[in-house]
Amino acid sequence: MQKSSIKALLFDLGGVVLEVDFENVFRSWASLSALDEIQIKSKFKMNEHYKQHERGHITASEFFEHLRTELQLTATDHEMTSAWNDIFGSEISATLDAIDAVSNNIPTYAFTNTNRTHQLYWEQYFPRIVSTFEKLFISSEIGLRKPEAKAFEFILDDISVKPHELLFFDDSVENIEGAKRLGIQTVLVTSSDSVVSALREI
Repeated sequence: MQKSSIKALLFDLGGVVLEVDFENVFRSWASLSALDEIQIKSKFKMNEHYKQHERGHITASEFFEHLRTELQLTATDHEMTSAWNDIFGSEISATLDAIDAVSNNIPTYAFTNTNRTHQLYWEQYFPRIVSTFEKLFISSEIGLRKPEAKAFEFILDDISVKPHELLFFDDSVENIEGAKRLGIQTVLVTSSDSVVSALREI
């Protein structure tokens, strides 16, 4: 890590500052489907419909209709929304505390691949996430998602830093590798200790 060159910090949300677990979603969908939880898990894919939803190119209703077909779901949009939001656990307080501690000295931002349904949920139930960061970059708002180079380039341009001046935290190897290809400094998050240790170091 080139500590002296870091001028901004960028954090993923899910898995970094907020607990997420797809298993909870699969369990909830199973109660609405002819398929069991294991079958749903095997059929659910982060395919083009999923990615288009996260880019904001299709609506929640359109995405849910796709899922009804793929997963044999017999559920209203309201029921689908409730099950979809079961992905969330709790805020990861140790990580948020560590970010708060450095935010007066270095700008902190967040970049999440998410959709409007999930955004409305965590904005309501986890307001600290919104208030912690100077700015949030949300894939469904900017029309770009990790690990696309254009997504990182958009953020670098917006916050006016060079790639090597940004330190990016994410729990996805794919996203970390995408950032590295542009010369962004990275930390692969495996627990809150990953973030706390890195922030202590800088």
